[in-house]
Amino acid sequence: MRTAVDSSVLLDVLIGDARFADASEEALRRAAGEGALVIGECVLAETIPAIGASAVVEFLADWNLEFVPSTAESATLAGEMYQGYLRRSPRSGARVLPDFLIGAHAVCLADRLLARDRGYYRDYFKRLRLVEPPARR
Repeated sequence: MRTAVDSSVLLDVLIGDARFADASEEALRRAAGEGALVIGECVLAETIPAIGASAVVEFLADWNLEFVPSTAESATLAGEMYQGYLRRSPRSGARVLPDFLIGAHAVCLADRLLARDRGYYRDYFKRLRLVEPPARR
């Protein structure tokens, strides 16, 4: 089982988010116990501002998170999904292209995505198996 990991989950753990860190870390451990963990360019880039590049590299190594670059297939899928989003919501800026690149990366290069989804992954990536850490209140 190959699990792509979204920056939402990594950032929860990296910054120790009071509401989500424990659940995200538990979900990350569970996914790691079930197979490989992977990230793509967008997730790597989104995590660096939180703690710096060298600390992120160390974190990735500690968790055995493998960097797997996107492919032309995943970039094309992201563009198609983003195009559909812009057609549906031309004035909405709620979603940005990296969200679609992350979803497409997971569809094409992993078996599932570990993320705190707010609906758009399920909405735009129907084939994507999504694993969500439970929110703790």
